[in-house]
Amino acid sequence: MAAVIMAMVGCTGNKVDQTNIQDERDSLRAVIAEKDNELNEFMGVFSDIQDGLRQMSEAEGRVTVAEANPERINKKDQIREDMQFLNEAAKQTRERIAALEEKLKSSTLNVDKMKQAIVNLKEQLDMQTARVQELQVKLAERDIVIAEQTQTIAQQDETINTINQDNESKAQTIEEQTRQLNEAWYVFGTKSELKAQKIISDGEVMTKGDFNKAYFTQIDIRNTKEIKLYSKNAKMLTKHPAGSYALEKDAKGEYVLHVIAPKDFWSLTRYLVIQVK
Repeated sequence: MAAVIMAMVGCTGNKVDQTNIQDERDSLRAVIAEKDNELNEFMGVFSDIQDGLRQMSEAEGRVTVAEANPERINKKDQIREDMQFLNEAAKQTRERIAALEEKLKSSTLNVDKMKQAIVNLKEQLDMQTARVQELQVKLAERDIVIAEQTQTIAQQDETINTINQDNESKAQTIEEQTRQLNEAWYVFGTKSELKAQKIISDGEVMTKGDFNKAYFTQIDIRNTKEIKLYSKNAKMLTKHPAGSYALEKDAKGEYVLHVIAPKDFWSLTRYLVIQVK
């Protein structure tokens, strides 16, 4: 009986020990799982922060290239977007680092190593932020220079336009004056036609100011060197220097006036009157 009782007690003790061991194992597994979850969470945040820093570095590189080559790369809108992204990314990264520090206070992980990792992240962010601020200053200075150059160019363009307009106006005035200086008028017709237009009056040619000027044909003496009269009989009524012209017949026997020396021909009068039959 005593032996049986001892055996029963021994079995009961073994069952208790096994239960305790299992409980300890379960508790240890739970602790390990909790630390793994916490570590994974921290690593995820670290990865996000590092990815943000990488993206900031890439954006900074694009801005630096564009800022250094303004004459070849016209990316004003892209620079503005990249700078906006850099400022926003820096703000978000600082907030994530601050949240990570707060979470670390209640963490069961190796605090010293985590703190050092956070310090390294802060240093990276500080250096990148300093470079961004330096870029902002350079871009601001460049914008000021560009604005000044643009204003100078605009003023120069305005001055040039004013000069061009003035030159154009002067050229038009000169052209008009030159045209007027080279104006002349001619008419040919029968005696009765010329009398009817009061070009001939009392046997005189254009002695009165009421003759019909509209009956004349206006010409530019620089261009008109020949006037066909379509008549086999022609007589010059206005005075023009001898040798400055020639009245010759064409193949049909009709007279043609050839102005040989225009300057001399029109020196006495700018009106030419020829009587034909």
